Amino acid sequence: MDLILASTSPYRRKLLERLQQPFECLAPTVDESAHPDELPIALAGRLALEKALSVAQQHPGAMVVGSDQVAAVGERLLGKPGNHDAAREQLQHCSGRSVDFYTGIALVCAHSGHRDTHVEPFTVQFRSLTDRQIENYLLREQPYDCAGSFKCEGLGISLFCRLSGDDPTSLEGLPLISLTRMLFAAGYDILD
Repeated sequence: MDLILASTSPYRRKLLERLQQPFECLAPTVDESAHPDELPIALAGRLALEKALSVAQQHPGAMVVGSDQVAAVGERLLGKPGNHDAAREQLQHCSGRSVDFYTGIALVCAHSGHRDTHVEPFTVQFRSLTDRQIENYLLREQPYDCAGSFKCEGLGISLFCRLSGDDPTSLEGLPLISLTRMLFAAGYDILD
């Protein structure tokens, strides 16, 4: 059975490559806007499922993986900053605070009707950062396409004093522990 990642994210592609399975990446067509009063955990799960369903409709015989990550400081959602100024503002807001990440993962096969969805939480405690540290980090890493304005798999790890969660790959954007569990449950044995 074919495996498809409903994403064009190079970060998610690189993570899925760790499972050493052949797969292809296809772009889902999903409006990623939050619904009014939608909690971050619900948003991450809904978007992961919608992304998987979007691609599964076009490829009904494949196992399609959808994923989405939502970051929040209290009630404030942190999206991808897109530019230097927005990233600086995000990191200043995160300095000395805990940031909750919710990474939704969905596995869908339209032909069999299989659907499985899970949201993996992960919390990052930021160190208190100076404006100079933030500026130097942004100039070196340029994480403008990353929720929360950092890359934990790179220099971004230096921004934190503590990480808390069951699956560190969820912080990078694709919770592989949950995904492998879901694949096994669906009869897709990656170790066979």
